Amino acid sequence: MAEVVFEGVTKIYPGNVKAVDDLDLTIRDREFIVLVGPSGCGKSTTLRMVAGLEDITAGTIRIDDRVVNDIAPKDRDIAMVFQNYALYPHMTVYKNMAFGLMLRRRYAGWGHPLAYLLSPERYRAAREERREIDKRVRDAAAILGIEGLLNRRPKALSGGQRQRVAVGRAIVRNPKTYLFDEPLSNLDAKLRVEMRAEIKRLHRRVQTTTIYVIHDQEEAMTLGDRVVVMKDAFVQQCTTPFELYERPVNRFVAGFVGTPPMNFLEGRIGRDGDELFFDDGQCRLLVGPEHRQRVAAFVGQPLIMGVRPERLAPATDAPPGTTLRVTVGVVEPLGERMDVYASTGRGVPLICRIDAQKRVHEGDMVDMQVDVNRVHFFEPSGAGSNVGLAAAT
Repeated sequence: MAEVVFEGVTKIYPGNVKAVDDLDLTIRDREFIVLVGPSGCGKSTTLRMVAGLEDITAGTIRIDDRVVNDIAPKDRDIAMVFQNYALYPHMTVYKNMAFGLMLRRRYAGWGHPLAYLLSPERYRAAREERREIDKRVRDAAAILGIEGLLNRRPKALSGGQRQRVAVGRAIVRNPKTYLFDEPLSNLDAKLRVEMRAEIKRLHRRVQTTTIYVIHDQEEAMTLGDRVVVMKDAFVQQCTTPFELYERPVNRFVAGFVGTPPMNFLEGRIGRDGDELFFDDGQCRLLVGPEHRQRVAAFVGQPLIMGVRPERLAPATDAPPGTTLRVTVGVVEPLGERMDVYASTGRGVPLICRIDAQKRVHEGDMVDMQVDVNRVHFFEPSGAGSNVGLAAAT
């Protein structure tokens, strides 16, 4: 268990390609933190620098108050789980899990019975080492529910079982930090959900600092104590999953987090007496009480309104100034809910996640009620900062 600290960490590849730029981040002891972002954002490079598989161009990485910039990977006391399992095909599950520990035995050459004649003490120490390795392997197998697979080889295992073996190989090390590099990418949807739960339960049980890299934002939100959203080598936001969803700092985070993604409408802020409204050129939506004070400084200026799909619903007795008229294009039933793909009169696409009991059909013109207190307002240029958050701070 250890705290992992990044201080001004930068990684530049040949050709002046910046993969990570001036990263400052503290991962607390026993915390489960997830790095997420689109391909090429720098998340896997960050993980590989912690592991020692990539050299650091500038800055410092500390693990448990020890600077590890120039320390070999094998001496960093970390365990890594890869996307492709990396199991030895000729070894049994037991030997795969025990292999790393066997390489680190202090008395590896003293296990033979004849060694007792030369040094009884070292022979007994070697036997104790083997017993400790056996205990660790069997304890890890019990945690992961693979006790009955220890004598099989990888080719006789399913994808989910192979992933459990890869995780078990990391557990037996009992390291200060676990590193997961997209470990569930090769599994089908059902197994991914099952393994997510397994990894979450594992972390609660072993209570070891964990850094997890994934490109799937839904997986990131379900696993992490905190989520780090990265883009173009920079950290965009680092906070809890709830805060990330409810209070995104900019348009990128708002659009990246959430399934289906957030809808964006371009328009201007206007004033009508004591009321503020958002005008997209076709309809006017009232600015809710939660946002009125924050956006008052932007009257007459263009802003972008962000509305999550679940904040839109077919209107029934909706107050004036809270509805958008849309034309339904495609309806996707999802059991209890359904996704409605529609467009405004100006052709702006919208996704609405609504109750499946609402009778909405393709080609219908529907008034969708907007939860005006749960929308977001973003600057139209630059990083697209969340105006509400900027005003609140």
